[in-house]
Amino acid sequence: MKSSFQNILQFGRKYKGYAFLNILFNALYALFSALSFVSLIPMLNVLFETTEQQIEPAQYQGLFSVHHYIRDSLNFYIASRVEQDPETTLIVVIGLVLSLFFLKNISNYLALYFITFLRNGVIKDLRNAIYVKIISLPISYFSEKKKGDLMAKITSDVTELQISFLSILELIVREPLTILFSLAAMLFFSIKLTLFVLFFIPISGLIISRIGKRLKGQSDKIQQEQGDFLSLIDETVNGQKIIKTFAAGDHFKEKFKAATTRFYNFSNQLLHRASLAGPASEFLGIVAIGVLLWFGGNMVLVEGSISGTSFIVYMGLAYNILTPAKAISKASYSIQKGNAAAERILEILNTEDRLKDASNAKKLNSFSDSIVFDKVAFRYEENPVLKEVSFKVKKGQMVALVGPSGGGKTTLTYLLNRFYDIDQGKLTIDGIPIDQITKESLYQKIGMVTQESILFNDSVYNNLKLGNPIATAKEIEAAAKAANADGFITQLAEGYQTRIGDSGNKLSGGQKQRLTIARALLKDPDLLILDEATSALDTEAEQQVQIALEELMKNRTSFVIAHRLSTIQKADLILVLKQGSIVASGTHKSLLKNSEEYKSWVQMQRMD
Repeated sequence: MKSSFQNILQFGRKYKGYAFLNILFNALYALFSALSFVSLIPMLNVLFETTEQQIEPAQYQGLFSVHHYIRDSLNFYIASRVEQDPETTLIVVIGLVLSLFFLKNISNYLALYFITFLRNGVIKDLRNAIYVKIISLPISYFSEKKKGDLMAKITSDVTELQISFLSILELIVREPLTILFSLAAMLFFSIKLTLFVLFFIPISGLIISRIGKRLKGQSDKIQQEQGDFLSLIDETVNGQKIIKTFAAGDHFKEKFKAATTRFYNFSNQLLHRASLAGPASEFLGIVAIGVLLWFGGNMVLVEGSISGTSFIVYMGLAYNILTPAKAISKASYSIQKGNAAAERILEILNTEDRLKDASNAKKLNSFSDSIVFDKVAFRYEENPVLKEVSFKVKKGQMVALVGPSGGGKTTLTYLLNRFYDIDQGKLTIDGIPIDQITKESLYQKIGMVTQESILFNDSVYNNLKLGNPIATAKEIEAAAKAANADGFITQLAEGYQTRIGDSGNKLSGGQKQRLTIARALLKDPDLLILDEATSALDTEAEQQVQIALEELMKNRTSFVIAHRLSTIQKADLILVLKQGSIVASGTHKSLLKNSEEYKSWVQMQRMD
């Protein structure tokens, strides 16, 4: 079974060319890293005048003696050159050392250069995939999740993966190859010493892995806490008026301090454990170097089985193993953290869209006949909201939904929008069950104006253009005029190009609402839903918006929730909802005669 991190790595397939180049140059880096140390031997031999006097050229005697052949060939060349011109010989061997170190470092740069495209490309595609998923998920998903948690996943969790992604590629390719090539070079000098190194590396690796065993769980807790205080920040920014009015600042301060304190404690535990990786691996490495110095010193001074210059280079190669081994231990920590972040990201990406289009879903090309609710029932979790609701609306009719709060009016429009699926009964448009209509074609036929004016931090022009992406400037201005909005728009600092701030907070409530109406007009929907579109406005703003709404409702099928009585009276069908059921239906006149609930509601509206 694949780990979460392995699933994330699937995003790297389209960048496999960069991955191949990274592997190639990492392999070259590892090779030149080992050879650069080996190349020090001729220079040290020249400096200390310990080059073996090789009188005749070396003879190749088979694969198992290749290291003797290379050594004798090098000694023959240097010995012959030292006698003729020692100064030039020293320059040549120094040039060899510099060349190999240059090739090592240029290979390292190129490996990092190509991995940049891979790493950043994967992160870009991952963020895009998360955003596309968020856009496609049903409304019910967001009612269950914290906004701050979603923000943390698409920001800090993805950033954590960006760091981890580089670590794992180094762990898989460069560091192991560096160790492998260094060990191969060490075998060239002494099999006995190298066997000791091979014995020690697995032991140190086991100790390091035990230190980091709990890192993944702690990292997951940190990301959850970060999501909590991001949610709290979002609530604080959006609820400033209430916080100040109710003098609740101290309460929210304490709440935020508690969240950051939990984050502080988890972060300390995580970083303390992570910080232990470097010192632990370095100390274990130095212990190995100390034992090597003792063991190898005996071979040089007592046994004479290895020369002093060769032993110095051997120690350099041993240290060349220590550095990548330390990097591997750190990378393993990073991967544990990355795996925790990957699990949180995959939680979004693997969320099933319960409202996805059916395999045989049809495109709704036009709305030409009627909408029918036939014994429709719906519940939020375990709470019934609508109970066997039945009615029929013909094209062009206006339907008013009235009744006490919590009666199910807004939920009914959500089912028509297919923000949720019905639990029982049947909901059809032109005879087609709503779950057999593609969501995209359904949304194209519906326009919506809600009590809360939903606008975006962009220009007036771009906010309106959301209604019709291919609309011309003249069409946008015409829609604004029809919505009674052109007058105030032209008085803004930059007219239609004025940015209106986060959620349109640079505009008044009435201005914002008229923009949403203009946007709906520009869309020119077959079906219109008005959900208490004027309830939050003062009298003057309400009158201006009402004029725009009446223009918007002309010749459209409309569902209107609790509007002004003057508007409700014009409705072709009024539905009185109470506790999820339709308790009365008819025209204004018939309901005044036959429905006590409706008469009571009308009296309340007149008192307002």
